[in-house]
Amino acid sequence: MTALDPRPARSPGITYQELLDTDTHPVPDVLRLESPRFLGDADISIERYISREYHELEKERLWKRVWQFACREEHIPGPGDYNLYEIADMSFIVVRQPDMSIKAYPNACLHRGRRLKDYDGHCSELRCPFHGFAWALDGSLADVPARWDFPHVDDRAEVDFMLPECKVATWGGFVFINPDPNCEPFDDFVRDLAEQFEVWKLEDRYVEAHVTKVIAANWKIAQEAFSEAYHVNATHPQILYYLGDTNSQVDVWENCSRVITPALTPSPLLWYEVSQDEMMRSMLDVRTDQDSPVPVPDGASARAIGAAMGRERWRPIAGDMVDSMSDAEFMDSIDYTLFPNFHPWGAFNRIVYRFRPNGDNHRSAIMEVLFLSPFEGERPAPAARRDLTIDESWTTATELGMLAKVFDQDVFNMSKVQLGLETTFKPGITLANYQESKVRWLHTKLGEWVGR
Repeated sequence: MTALDPRPARSPGITYQELLDTDTHPVPDVLRLESPRFLGDADISIERYISREYHELEKERLWKRVWQFACREEHIPGPGDYNLYEIADMSFIVVRQPDMSIKAYPNACLHRGRRLKDYDGHCSELRCPFHGFAWALDGSLADVPARWDFPHVDDRAEVDFMLPECKVATWGGFVFINPDPNCEPFDDFVRDLAEQFEVWKLEDRYVEAHVTKVIAANWKIAQEAFSEAYHVNATHPQILYYLGDTNSQVDVWENCSRVITPALTPSPLLWYEVSQDEMMRSMLDVRTDQDSPVPVPDGASARAIGAAMGRERWRPIAGDMVDSMSDAEFMDSIDYTLFPNFHPWGAFNRIVYRFRPNGDNHRSAIMEVLFLSPFEGERPAPAARRDLTIDESWTTATELGMLAKVFDQDVFNMSKVQLGLETTFKPGITLANYQESKVRWLHTKLGEWVGR
């Protein structure tokens, strides 16, 4: 990776760092970091999206070896609570132990291979529904029906008939697993992300909403739609009036990257000057024949007013902490990605994304959205997961609010991208050097793992 001076490739308009200079509150150091990278300008092969062979390589060289987000700790709050994590054609049981530690096992009986669990739940043991072989929560063999017929199992019980374990780690209230027993330490893998989130404690949040949707496209196509703001002008034209799309700041580190897109500042792609009041009306989705509920007086800043509204919205829950947070932390989209597919948003934004292959189908994906919200008192139970089919609109999930219709606009493109890549004569996709450098970073890392 080569350091890149972003100034020669700047969109007209205020830079993100210049916008931070106008903030009404002190800006945290993490938002002052800049780490642009030039990762080359070669096209990315379309085989990564359409090839079954490449999907098989991802299974063997990526998903069986990389650290990946499996569930939240609150999804398995007590001993015996378990959550299924499934990726491609693999399934894992993530289970809370009596001492409150967490273990993860491949979801397969060691007798005849039947899946041990089919749903998330609670258990006192891991018993196979086929013949009744059972394991204790710690993975030790607990019961073999008609054990007299398995003297060869007795001899191997403490070695071959212990459930094999995956590596497990936690960070920010999330549980990560790695199927590779020889994987790199999780602390090394997550270091860049963890250091930057020291100011934003995601372990102090709860899952307020949890929605998944099947997408008719490769998982990378789905993920890439949320890795740049360059698409806003064509895909989300209604938000150009209050979103600085092409003025986004893109930063790349080793295992994580981010795109920061400022709000209540207009897109440089607009052909006329947008007033502060117009920006606010657009963000609030006010019709032209309606009065704005938050008019912006002449000379006032819509961005500062929007941030003040955010402070008062969260003050009943977060208390005086909101007074120490910058306007940027309330207003801006701060989208991090931890390779390969985990997207926690920074600051007071609640969004977390995850993108996975839909089972063993390389032309289908699962997009997952969680809202992580602050709370006071006892932690609320996590929201039940809502699973949307390929034909259901995001707006069915009313808990996502205004974001749902934005997601529908994004998803509308994804299947069309898949179909276009299956049709095109062009062997690769072409990326912008700066605005789409997070997408290129994802592919650079993928190439390092997959080997091509």
